Amino acid sequence: RALRGACESVVRHARRGQTLILTSTSYVGTTADLLVGPLQDRGFTIGQDINVAFSPERIDPGNTTHTQEQTPRVVGGATVQCAERAASILRRLTDRVHHVSSMEAAELCKLQENTFRAINIAFAYEMADAAAHYGLDPIEITEAAATKPYGFMAFYPGAGVGGHCIPCDPHYLLDPLQSAGRDTPLIQQAMDAIAERPGRVVERALDLLGMTAGRRVLVTGVAYKPGVQDVRESPALAILEGLRREGCHVGYHDPFVATLTLGGRTLASEPQPAAQDWDLVVVGTLHAGYDYGFLDRFGTVLDATYRAPLQSRHTV
Repeated sequence: RALRGACESVVRHARRGQTLILTSTSYVGTTADLLVGPLQDRGFTIGQDINVAFSPERIDPGNTTHTQEQTPRVVGGATVQCAERAASILRRLTDRVHHVSSMEAAELCKLQENTFRAINIAFAYEMADAAAHYGLDPIEITEAAATKPYGFMAFYPGAGVGGHCIPCDPHYLLDPLQSAGRDTPLIQQAMDAIAERPGRVVERALDLLGMTAGRRVLVTGVAYKPGVQDVRESPALAILEGLRREGCHVGYHDPFVATLTLGGRTLASEPQPAAQDWDLVVVGTLHAGYDYGFLDRFGTVLDATYRAPLQSRHTV
């Protein structure tokens, strides 16, 4: 709805000579549906009066290594002229612009990028289970595999996937294909595994708690990833809600997130988590440069990140 509203506003105020570049991730055909068609209905000739292109956003929140200047941009235009005009603008952000044959090719490119990540994250969950079967550390195994300089990319298990990309974007690929009768079992299974992951953490927490009614559970780290304040689609929200439904008294601690809404009420981050007695602490996100030494104070810690600096811990 937000994207449709934005495009309607752009079309309403469009002027001859403009170059319009859509960057939001959506289904293949979005740019044609929301910009090209409506602009033509207004009387514009695309590629002559006005230029339209798609260039997917590439940004990793919280990551200071991959800057905009160093990150190549893909661009596809409604016409060759549109693509060239869009590329001239994008080169102000980066000197590495990769042309594809159409807007639709650029749209599918972005969906492939994020669906690739989703599938590999789901694979990381399965490998964490395999490592647990053998009594091994999945982080150690993954980092050892990552020493291979080709044919491997490291993905790590965690409490789940959040943010505005991975939990959502692959569905822009899945839904239209399934509506057209195209079978996509690998993608579907990966997205099912991602959706089920917070519930898996809740089940493991309940196993550790035994009797749950009245038990006190703290989730430390509720941002969807390290180094950000963003809680959109954060697995920690589903974990907190799942534990609350099971009769647990829940709280959270996150130096980046002062408050959050859960079940219609506002929770505040526990400023001194070690000052209270918690029957279980679930580690959901670890922020770099922050001291997690207080975790050793608690007897039962479920480390869903597999990375907490602890003497003793349980994992998913």
